[in-house]
Amino acid sequence: MDKIKVGILGLGTVGTGVAKVLINNHDSIAKKVGKPVELVKVLVNDTKKQRSISLPAGVLTDKPQDVLDNPNIDIIVEVMGGIDPTKDYIIKALKNGKQVVSANKDLIATSGKELFNVAKEKNSDLLFEASVAGGIPIIRPLKECLAGNKLDRVMGIINGTTNYILTKMTQEGSAFGQVLKEAQDLGYAEADPTADIEGYDAAKKIAVLASIAFGTRITFSDVYVEGVTKIAPEDIRYAKELGYVIKLLGIANNVNDQVEVRVHPAFVPKNHPLAAVNDVFNAIFVKGDAIGEAMFFGRGAGEMPTASAVVGDVITAARNITYGTTGRISCTCFEQKPIIDMANVQSEYYIRLEVTDKPGVLASITSVLGDHNVSIATVIQKNINKKDRAELILITHKIDEHSINSALDIIGNMPTIGSISNVIRVERGGE
Repeated sequence: MDKIKVGILGLGTVGTGVAKVLINNHDSIAKKVGKPVELVKVLVNDTKKQRSISLPAGVLTDKPQDVLDNPNIDIIVEVMGGIDPTKDYIIKALKNGKQVVSANKDLIATSGKELFNVAKEKNSDLLFEASVAGGIPIIRPLKECLAGNKLDRVMGIINGTTNYILTKMTQEGSAFGQVLKEAQDLGYAEADPTADIEGYDAAKKIAVLASIAFGTRITFSDVYVEGVTKIAPEDIRYAKELGYVIKLLGIANNVNDQVEVRVHPAFVPKNHPLAAVNDVFNAIFVKGDAIGEAMFFGRGAGEMPTASAVVGDVITAARNITYGTTGRISCTCFEQKPIIDMANVQSEYYIRLEVTDKPGVLASITSVLGDHNVSIATVIQKNINKKDRAELILITHKIDEHSINSALDIIGNMPTIGSISNVIRVERGGE
């Protein structure tokens, strides 16, 4: 084999970046692999469309079989996204003996087991570094560099859109809706931002990371998900006052060989490394028994950062082909660890309430909390621009979710409580 030939499924933002890197860095990639890596086919919907990249005649095709069934193609890069027909394309490619590189978190998070079974059967590579955190190397470090560790925690900022929104709210005091519109105008948020702001995008990514880190199959449906739409400027302000910043976190913990996996906004102490990760940047914090604590930081999305991760996988697959070692690292989910029910997960909690401003209100609240074994670490009372009303801000000590929810159900129905304005978990990271 004089050359290793590559086909790409999709030529959107990421696909264009992949094509650019393969073409522009052709010479250095050839030296790293030991032979040239050549882009020969790209599947698109419309071969006549004007594009930002010029490809040789005959490279573009609108027929999937020109890529999937092409006997000359060794590696297929999937950057189409979505589930249907992408899943069928990947399965067909693997069954045809191709090595596959994918950036598709949706597929890995929902159908990873099926895809990896096919890859194992065919002794093929199925590589997916770009599926989580764009250009940040995290999949391969978890699978290889940190393989000697027993990992206890993976926690990160893995959605750039929500991190941009929360950063702007923190820096400018703006309301959520205003910053969301700005993010959409700048292209950081989609016209329909639901997947980002409701936490679904991050949930798929943390499912992938948890599966690798803890050696057990975690799917999207296993993840507790809570978005950022309820975060108000008041919460941002009180977080600052109390020494925290608010971030949307993906969190996975290995607790006595059981796994808790969740996505939600959290108060993060200002001195934690994740607290300084702003704008559209991503970061992933890892804790293991041998490495201790480590953090991976960089651009979590975008044409070229994601293309960087994809082409890194292409080079790995090409090297494996060159040395006859494809399928060397297959699925690492070799255990079946139970998922901890969210009701049993323990956290500290920030609680913001609007209450009647009169003696005895705080005592009645603390009495209910005490009945449910909830102890208070911090209390602040603030006057608000409403007659006979005040705002109470509480931070609890660590308690299970069931207990705090049971207490708040009672507190919310007390006549002196105007509203439970927000409840946000507190995450201290390395503890």
